[in-house]
Amino acid sequence: MKWAGAIRTAAAFPGSFLKWIIIGSVVGLLTGTASAIFLISLDTVTQWRSAQPWLLWLLPAGGALVSYAYMKWGKSSAQGNNLILEQIQSGNERIPLRMAPLVLFGTLTTHLLGGSAGREGTAVQMGGSLADWFGRLVRLDAQDRRILLMCGISGGFGSVFGTPLAGTMFGLEVAVLGVISYRALIPCFAASFVGHLVTTGLWGVQHHIYDIGQIPALSGMVLLKVAFASILFGWTSLLFSELTHYLKRGFSRLFANPVLKSAVGGCLIIAMVYLAGTRDYLGLGLPLIEDSFGEGVSPFAFLGKLLFTSVTLGSGFQGGEVTPLFAIGASLGHTLSGWLQLYAPFLAALGFIAVFCGAANTPIACFIMGIELFGSEGAVYLFIACLVSYVFSGHSGIYSSQQIGASKSSLLSIPPDTRLGSRRSMLKSRRPRD
Repeated sequence: MKWAGAIRTAAAFPGSFLKWIIIGSVVGLLTGTASAIFLISLDTVTQWRSAQPWLLWLLPAGGALVSYAYMKWGKSSAQGNNLILEQIQSGNERIPLRMAPLVLFGTLTTHLLGGSAGREGTAVQMGGSLADWFGRLVRLDAQDRRILLMCGISGGFGSVFGTPLAGTMFGLEVAVLGVISYRALIPCFAASFVGHLVTTGLWGVQHHIYDIGQIPALSGMVLLKVAFASILFGWTSLLFSELTHYLKRGFSRLFANPVLKSAVGGCLIIAMVYLAGTRDYLGLGLPLIEDSFGEGVSPFAFLGKLLFTSVTLGSGFQGGEVTPLFAIGASLGHTLSGWLQLYAPFLAALGFIAVFCGAANTPIACFIMGIELFGSEGAVYLFIACLVSYVFSGHSGIYSSQQIGASKSSLLSIPPDTRLGSRRSMLKSRRPRD
């Protein structure tokens, strides 16, 4: 009887394999096209903002307009990435197709007018909404629908950053901290790989390339320096995540009306620009990343980008966190290079992936991204940076609906399926009061 069951399973495997290759590829085609349209549009609005500095003065009005659009038409779309994660974990709520055009409009408006935000959130939300729409079209069951949503995340992430392998693992890792569903491995790879091919091959989108430069020889002293820097990268991830969540709660308490909240946030960003005396912290932060690998940045550039991004996202503007996290990590790495006597582009590359890793809680995806972006020569250092940052960022992160499937420490007892947002509330309720 055991042999008969094994034979039936083996016979069914080719059909299931082909099914998920096709489904994943269709999701990849949809997400790759959406990412290409988004990236081309994003490049255009960024050029407009650079050529027309006065657009910054429209940021409060733009934020108010986007918040109004979400109030009127967004409904559950306002939950963003967290809605998709919750549906992967256990939900049966539909991901509205309107999420894709809304987040596209909101993110382009943010970047056109000078907000500090990223692009990953937009790609993931477009991917999730398009994948769910396709799932309803072909009438997949609840279990297959969750896999399809993971495909949407992988397709969006892999295509928007040009990292198909990291995109695959990101879709598998991000929903539940410490747990990977290998059942979704094949469809997520198909979605991410096809999405990447569509974006770069069919649409001709070119991704940024950074040179890691000279990699130090392996030694005990270098390993200690890398580990120390990675602890700081993890703490920076923790600072960014907690500050952003704190500002979201604070803005919402002070301004119950989302339209007013975003308008005030836009005014605050304008004031911060003139206080800082620079516009280097607006937009994605790509020039900041390039300078971190090249001519250098100011010692506290990482902190400026962190504050601008937290205020932008905390006050309700649309966009992702990942590219700003790249900029924060790369600039922090460049700053630490002088103190630690390590080659600046090398440490900038470690910070690039490690700060993102600590904030997203996806160490394998971030390590693979490091390999795809910077090559395999520094693989040991890249791996150490991701692991250390992941541990020292604690049970915090940019996705409040991310579940804790496995605690980062055996010293901490965390109830099964606790979400990061719930964990934060639990810790707050346990604090002694006077």
